[in-house]
Amino acid sequence: MEDHLAALAEAARRTRESAPKITAWGRHLAGVFEAGGKLLACGNGGSAAEAQHLTGELVGRFRHERRPLPAIALHADTSATTAIVNDYGDHEVFARQVHAHGRPGDVLVCLSTSGGSQNVVAAAKAAHELGVTTWALTGPAPNPLAALCDDAVTVEAPTVATVQEMHLALVHGLCAALDDALGVTA
Repeated sequence: MEDHLAALAEAARRTRESAPKITAWGRHLAGVFEAGGKLLACGNGGSAAEAQHLTGELVGRFRHERRPLPAIALHADTSATTAIVNDYGDHEVFARQVHAHGRPGDVLVCLSTSGGSQNVVAAAKAAHELGVTTWALTGPAPNPLAALCDDAVTVEAPTVATVQEMHLALVHGLCAALDDALGVTA
C-alpha cells in the first residue's frame, strides 16, 4: 500500500504542471456550452468509467448547482454500442457515434491509459473530420492518441491503476475549472 501511495504522490507531483492546461480546457468548454455545443467522451474499461464519470458530473453537478450541461459518454448506450460492434467491428464503436453526435465546435475527450486504443484513436480521427476539438488523457508519452489530439495531458506513472487515479483527479480538475469559468458558486 505504501508503494502505491508513493507512486500516486509522485504522479500527482508530475501531473501538477498540467493544471494551467486543464484550466484552459475548462474555459474553452464553458464557451462551447454557451454556444450550444456539447462534450462527447470515450474510453475502454476503466477509462470508460472515467468518461462516464465526467459526463455524469456535467449532466448532474460537480460541487454546486448549475444547469445540466450536454455531455455524452459514447459507451453508455449499450444498444448502439453492441449494434455497431456487431455490424462494423469494435474499432468503429466510438467513431460511428462521433459521426452521429459530433458537430463542429463540440469537444471529444478521449481517455486511454495506453494511448494506443484503436477504437479511441479512430474516434479522434472521426472528430477531426467533423471539426470537433479533441483532448486526450493518456498514460505515458509518446503515444498515438496524444500525438493525434488537439491537446493532451499524459500521465507519467508506473501502473495503469495510478494513471487511472490521476485521470480521475484531472476530470475533477476540469469540472472545477469549467464551473469557475461558468461563474458557478455555492
